[in-house]
Amino acid sequence: MTSRIPVKICLIVSSTVIVLFIINKSVAKSDFVQNTPPEYSWVVHGLLNILGYATIFLPGYFTYKYVRKTNYMNIASDGLCVRSIRGCFSEEETSNNLTNAVSVSQRTTCQETLLILFHFFGLQISYLTWGVLQEKVMTQEYHDKDGSEYFRDSQFLVLVNRVLAFCMSSIYLVCQKQTRHRCPMYKYVFCSFSNIMSSWCQYEALKYVSFPHQVLAKAAKTIPVMIMGKIISKTKYKYYEYVTSIILSVGMLMFMLDVGNDRASSAITTLSGAILLIFYIIFDSFTSNWQGALFKTYSVKPVQMMCFVNLFSCIFTAVSLLQQGAFLNSVHFMYRYPQFVIDCVLLSICSATGQLFIFSTIAKFGPLIFAIITTIRQGFSVLLSCIIYHHNVNVAGMIGVTFVFVSVFLRIYCGHRLKKSANVNSTKLPKISV
Repeated sequence: MTSRIPVKICLIVSSTVIVLFIINKSVAKSDFVQNTPPEYSWVVHGLLNILGYATIFLPGYFTYKYVRKTNYMNIASDGLCVRSIRGCFSEEETSNNLTNAVSVSQRTTCQETLLILFHFFGLQISYLTWGVLQEKVMTQEYHDKDGSEYFRDSQFLVLVNRVLAFCMSSIYLVCQKQTRHRCPMYKYVFCSFSNIMSSWCQYEALKYVSFPHQVLAKAAKTIPVMIMGKIISKTKYKYYEYVTSIILSVGMLMFMLDVGNDRASSAITTLSGAILLIFYIIFDSFTSNWQGALFKTYSVKPVQMMCFVNLFSCIFTAVSLLQQGAFLNSVHFMYRYPQFVIDCVLLSICSATGQLFIFSTIAKFGPLIFAIITTIRQGFSVLLSCIIYHHNVNVAGMIGVTFVFVSVFLRIYCGHRLKKSANVNSTKLPKISV
């Protein structure tokens, strides 16, 4: 009986893939897709992308349900098929998070500060460079002797970034001995999908809004992160964390609004851009909290997280691009404009390096600290733009910057005081002799 189950799984996967492939091709050739106005092209592209991802997701979902229904992982004898199924769907939680918590508490204040500063500057350098290149690739024309052209395929940029990140992390895992990997593979699918969508929305939004306005929308990301934290991982935040997050977001908003936008010809904020930025914030907040839950539940190492999330991201985006026929168009663009190749490589290096810092920050300090560091980076990116392009910063902008740094130092101070108070109270507890 169990010998027939692998055959049935193959039939489930192949039939689902064929049906979805036919649906995707039919939708791509429909009048709705072909005659969509340019200002709403992102809706069509997003729909086609998600249909492409469904070619991977739905067969996996149906396989998961069938395996659970037949109890295949428990009744089957050992073999390649059942080992693969167990690696994808078997649950094996661990209590190593208690050990991690102890190791974190054993760090001294000086060590904790140096570690935070290391992650802080690593993220700043990686993503400030990445932000400059991102804006260049999506908003600037590429020239050759026959003319000039804009690059339009945001999903291809996501794929290029994820391929290099996967290669770097997989090489590291091969070279360095890691602890046993306990997390079922399907758990990575959810944060991989949200990570792809947040990156895609970010790239796509630059077609409709200016860079300062995009940064403005990201400024309040700490609040959605806290909301997602309560929903996904049931995280309980202290009152000062809510207060400092609100102060930080208000300060960032004041700074961004004061800087404004002095390039009216390229800074038209549309409804499409606003919707894309809202989706970016939602997907990005979900990603960091879901990864934080995996770190806590399965003691996943940062590089392991990076490797497997990017593996699924590569699969999702590659399948979607091949189904749409957009992959060859992007390769032709690279062949025509060599400068685009250089920009893509540098963009991918910065993205991969930044991902290492992201996963390490979430694993060591949680999603809220990561969101605060990222929010400060948004301010630095616009501040850098003000220095390079001589934008004027008035009193409101300076007050906003002050709010940002006050909120950061206030959070560190409150956290230190509460930690010190908890240690004092624990030493005062009476000892009970047995």
